Amino acid sequence: YCEYDNDINNVATYGRLYNWYSVNDSRNIAPAGWHVPSDAEWQTLVDYLGGNTIAGGKMKEAGTAHWISPNTGATNESGFSGLPSGYREKSGNYLHVGNYADFWSSTEFSGYLARNHLLAYNSSEIYANGNDYYKQGGFSVRCVKDVEENTVTDIDGNIYQTVTIGT
Repeated sequence: YCEYDNDINNVATYGRLYNWYSVNDSRNIAPAGWHVPSDAEWQTLVDYLGGNTIAGGKMKEAGTAHWISPNTGATNESGFSGLPSGYREKSGNYLHVGNYADFWSSTEFSGYLARNHLLAYNSSEIYANGNDYYKQGGFSVRCVKDVEENTVTDIDGNIYQTVTIGT
């Protein structure tokens, strides 16, 4: 992992940036009971929030305390509180803090590319499909909680066992 611009002071606001290899390392970057979401799991969230064209705005922190203006469509309606942490190119250059938030998925695209999801200051869209980047690059990571098979979680976080009735 690394800090944007190799500046430890950026960690408190933006967190760290990780290459894709750390996302899929057998030592597991996620805490116990959590995992880095696949591309399909990201899409489930995006669909729940109304689709690619508006989900990004619902996932971004509102206002311009961290995002540059205009921070289009930002409402943080989802509670995701996405911040524009920028990214690290595979060459080691740091770019776009304040402009973009890039998040890895656990989904590999090819031998040298993996899927990521992008929030932008000038759009309410989340850019996902076909958004692949070099695995050596540094992006943010969000983890999702593991869910046991045959369970459902309600809006308050209560987990219920499901049963099948009939055939």
